[in-house]
Amino acid sequence: MIAATAQLYPNVVLGPGAEVQEFVLVGVPPRGRKPGELVTVIGRGAILRSHTVIYAGNRIGEDFQTGHGVLIREENKIGNHVSVGSHSVIEHHVRIADHVRIHSQAFIPEFTILETGAWIGPNVVLTNARFPLGYKVKEKLKGPWIGPGAKIGANATVLPGVRIGAEALVGAGAVVTRDVPDGAVVIGNPARILKRVEELSYPEDPSMKPYGRKKEV
Repeated sequence: MIAATAQLYPNVVLGPGAEVQEFVLVGVPPRGRKPGELVTVIGRGAILRSHTVIYAGNRIGEDFQTGHGVLIREENKIGNHVSVGSHSVIEHHVRIADHVRIHSQAFIPEFTILETGAWIGPNVVLTNARFPLGYKVKEKLKGPWIGPGAKIGANATVLPGVRIGAEALVGAGAVVTRDVPDGAVVIGNPARILKRVEELSYPEDPSMKPYGRKKEV
């Protein structure tokens, strides 16, 4: 289903079963490119909710979905079963693997890598400019690398080029200035290691561990 108010630019390929809601734009040409010059591919079963804007040159897998008012810039590679929450922004040349969840109002800058199963909480800001407005800053942009299964809590900020290890957990509001080891829990500003993920438990039931057990389906 494609709403009457949606606009698909030339050279957009939508998989079967796609739902494109009101006032969605897909295949918008970036500056310096003509309409249809870059192929835009979105796999089967996509749900693009109202006011989503997707620029041209994106390669997006199956079961992709957006909230309302999402902006996705050009030439990203996005895997299967990825969701992007309302009013989030994904800049260009980002790589997002399968089963990534990006919550509402997150900012994902150029050259970021989100590995399989990464989880980005609401209002998270990832950054890629070490010296904003500095000399040749655009030549030195480097986005964060968020490892497989890593989780970034609400309102956290991750500085340019920082690597968040596999299954690590960044606490809400943390400012991450250096690499985080696999499976570490970090909190604070600047973020520091608090404990290991496997040590976490629910306060009301310390015997219950949120991680390190078989995932519920």
